[in-house]
Amino acid sequence: MAIADTLITVILVIIIMIIFSRGVIIIQPYEQGLQVRLGRYIGKLNSGFRWVLPIITKVYTVDLRTIVMDVPSQEVITKDNSPTNVDAIVYIRVVDPEKSVFEVANYRMATVSLAQTSLRGIIGDMELDEVLYNREMINTNLRDILDRETDQWGVKVERVEIKEVDPVGAVKNAMTEQTAAERERRAAILRADGEKRSAILKAEGLKKSMILTAEGERQSKILKADGDRMSQILSSQGESQALRVLSLGARALDKRAITVLSLDALKKMADGQATKIIFPFEVSQLIKQSASFLGASDESDTGSSVSEELDMSLLGDIPTSEQITQIVRTIEEETQAIIKEETKLPDDLKTKGII
Repeated sequence: MAIADTLITVILVIIIMIIFSRGVIIIQPYEQGLQVRLGRYIGKLNSGFRWVLPIITKVYTVDLRTIVMDVPSQEVITKDNSPTNVDAIVYIRVVDPEKSVFEVANYRMATVSLAQTSLRGIIGDMELDEVLYNREMINTNLRDILDRETDQWGVKVERVEIKEVDPVGAVKNAMTEQTAAERERRAAILRADGEKRSAILKAEGLKKSMILTAEGERQSKILKADGDRMSQILSSQGESQALRVLSLGARALDKRAITVLSLDALKKMADGQATKIIFPFEVSQLIKQSASFLGASDESDTGSSVSEELDMSLLGDIPTSEQITQIVRTIEEETQAIIKEETKLPDDLKTKGII
């Protein structure tokens, strides 16, 4: 009997310990416990070591951290009838543990299903180009819809992100061809604009070249005319100087010397095999002078000879060597200035963007 009583006591102790251990609950810092006893909610359990009445009390633990849920990819038809595969990511957090447990059977599954249907409706009202370029608007609209609907479940939708928008094969090929055509169009526009600018620059360059050529020819003609003018002036002044020297030298000759020179000139003119007819000017004066040379007297020579003064003012000023050097130096300076102006023109064209 003693052994049987001891065995029964041990069994009872073990059963009591098992029952007691089933009432031990450990609540993590990021969790919230809800205890339901005999089908009636009796309150929350905070984090730490907790013990509840076993068997008749059930504890629901709710994770209060932000949960990341992946919305599975689904095929959606856009407003312009373009099939597209779309998936998303939803960030949620439980703000009311009682509602998340008692108002919905599985708030995670319910949120994912609601996100799928809402995403299908939003994208169905948009064209494919809008879906590709307005992801931020889709994220905002989907978050507002989910947050409004999940509020009754005690769930807060913090953020929604469209992860991928993948058109089906035929639509993707059409988009690729459209992109290639658009790039070809832009390239053609750029080539045409480049050819236009090139033609404009060539025309501007030809215009400037013709202007420079005309200006150079004008300056060349001006310099040549000025040089011819100076050459003629100097030549005339040289001839006048020679005539002045000749006239001054001829003053010392008397009438007899002039007669001898005239007769010698006639002799040279008559020399030769060709037949010549000579009409000397003032033959009577020449004969008279010849007779006087042979000894005949000339009544008109009794008077003293009247010296005739030469009017030097008719010859003008004869330039000195210093004046000629100064004139040549001035011409060289003008030429250098013209060359500098012509070399500056390409730099001006570069500054203006023509070259």
